[in-house]
Amino acid sequence: MNRLPLPVLGIVVALLALTGIAALRPEAEEATPLRRAQPLPVERTALTCPRPTGAESATTWYTAFTPSSQSVRFDEGTAALSPAPEHVPDPDATDPEANDPDEENGDEQENAENDETAEEAEEEQAAEPVVELAEPGLPVTARVDDPDAPALAGTAEQLLAPGWTVQQTTVVDSGEGRGTLGTSCQTPDTEFWFAGASAAEDRHDYVHVTNPDEAATVVDIEIYGAEGELAADHGQGITVPGHSSVAVRLSTLLSDPEPGLAVHVAARSGRIGAQVEVVDEALGTDWLPPVTAPTADSVVLPGIPAGVNAARLSVFAPGNEDLSLDVGLAGPGGTIVPAGNETVSAVAGTVTTIDLGDITQGEAASLVLTRQEDSGEGPVIASLHVVAGEDDGRESAFIPATAPVDDRATISGNTTGGTRLALLALDETVEVDIAYSAGADGGEPVSETFTVDPGTTLAITPEPADTQGNYAITLRPSGGGTLYAARTLLIDQDGSTTFTTQTLPDDRSTVSVPETGPDLSLLVD
Repeated sequence: MNRLPLPVLGIVVALLALTGIAALRPEAEEATPLRRAQPLPVERTALTCPRPTGAESATTWYTAFTPSSQSVRFDEGTAALSPAPEHVPDPDATDPEANDPDEENGDEQENAENDETAEEAEEEQAAEPVVELAEPGLPVTARVDDPDAPALAGTAEQLLAPGWTVQQTTVVDSGEGRGTLGTSCQTPDTEFWFAGASAAEDRHDYVHVTNPDEAATVVDIEIYGAEGELAADHGQGITVPGHSSVAVRLSTLLSDPEPGLAVHVAARSGRIGAQVEVVDEALGTDWLPPVTAPTADSVVLPGIPAGVNAARLSVFAPGNEDLSLDVGLAGPGGTIVPAGNETVSAVAGTVTTIDLGDITQGEAASLVLTRQEDSGEGPVIASLHVVAGEDDGRESAFIPATAPVDDRATISGNTTGGTRLALLALDETVEVDIAYSAGADGGEPVSETFTVDPGTTLAITPEPADTQGNYAITLRPSGGGTLYAARTLLIDQDGSTTFTTQTLPDDRSTVSVPETGPDLSLLVD
């Protein structure tokens, strides 16, 4: 029989293949366009909580909560925080990337210490979780009285992941650092910026770093003051073993006392949580949280409590350009320019500190910093140190520049009678739907709606009926302009009132996923 030569056979097969693919491939004008990204609930959320203060008289409460959601696609989920034991780094250790190759004995000792910490972390992880959530919509509270209580790290999966929030509140009854410390446990990241830290003689500031992952990481701490970056060699190359935490006192990194500092904490690999514990001998104690919105044209520090009688603003310009900012104070009646503090300027690489005094005059308010036309375009690292009380009863808190609430914000650990909300509508009127959960010990969820006028801060005292125990607040802007929010906790302590303030950025409960269709053109592209 006659056979086709092999080259001819190859040509025929190729033509048939191209013909078949051409038949399957739609014309260009018939191609399905890329559909708009759809927000879907996140399936996994990680959090870290810093080690509570080590005061003997301290009591810490953790309140965990995940809002109920109709859009979650899962019927089950888990959420738990477990100990991340403290690792004490060798104070004489140098940057791991700059070690002398002949110093093998020192390296072996450090590795052995890291291995020992890792073993402790594994044992801690195998123990019962400190805070465990069972279902959405119902908060859970855990109490810890141990002065040696560790940092915590953990994850929420599937049903319990979207909006998982944990509040850490510590009350110190006596001694140095008496007062209330509060913080929202944070999502790990690669770096964090802080403004308003200090290494002055009357301040005891500690940088707390938590590593939630299995692998060890190396962290660098950079410190800036009024004249620029400060030499802090011992802040470089700090090893944090997996599932562990490290606390570093700022004053040990500097040769001289230095007030008014900005701090940059960065991981060379992996993710970390980082917060600054502030103990002021005269003004009490609290957590200094990181800035979450440094690049916006209007930098907002929301929720200055009504009882504040002194405030100090710290602004750092980490970029290469100087910053010139207009200062606005948004109160219940609108936004005003505070007399004598109309503007603030920060030279690139330096920290500017301004005493604002009794800026709010007894009313809840928010501070708005707006770039001037001739200002540089670099990030704005800003925080407000607010003080209330008199004489020995003074207490303080920190309010960092904060991201707006895009879709939803959640805050847990609220107490009946001791919770204050502050809502700021930056540019346009905002309608806000607020939901109060049932309490950890009983009650029913309730909701209400508020209207916030543009340029004003609306102060709200929640009064959910029949709520027993700590509860959670979830708020959603239902239309209008840009919303910022903060929550203040008031706690009675031996006849005086202590307080702590946390801002409410978006809880990032959803992620945008583009819808796609089959594209057979990939077969020939």
